[in-house]
Amino acid sequence: MSVSQALRALNVNGFILRGEPNSEAEFKNMFTKITGSDEDGNAIESSDPNDFGVTWSQVSEKNKELVAAEPMNRLRQARNLKLLDTDWWASSDLTMTQKQKDYRQALRDITKSYTSLDDVVWPSVPTE
Repeated sequence: MSVSQALRALNVNGFILRGEPNSEAEFKNMFTKITGSDEDGNAIESSDPNDFGVTWSQVSEKNKELVAAEPMNRLRQARNLKLLDTDWWASSDLTMTQKQKDYRQALRDITKSYTSLDDVVWPSVPTE
C-alpha cells in the first residue's frame, strides 16, 4: 500500500505528495495541501500542517489497516474470478446441478474459513 492510497481512503483530496514518506518529518516535507488557486488558475499549495486536514499518525494507521486487509482483498478477487468463470452455469437456458450450486456456495463462503491466498484450499470444480 502507499501513503497516497491511505490519504484517499481517509477522504483527503486536493493534495500533492512528492515521494513516499516513512515518518512524520518526511510527511511534513513531502505533503502539501492545495488550498485554492490564484488568478491564473495555478494551485496554491500550503505546507502548513494546520491546513493538511490529516495527521501523519492518521495516515500511518490507515496505511497499516490497508496493508493488513490486502491478503483478504486478494482472496476475494481470486474467489470472484472463480465465480465469474461459472456464471454461465446460471444462464436462463441451463439448470445448475446441485454440485454446481454447492461449488458456487463454497466459493462464496471461502472468506469465512480462510484469510489469504497463502492458506486457501479451493473446492473442486464439479464435472457434472
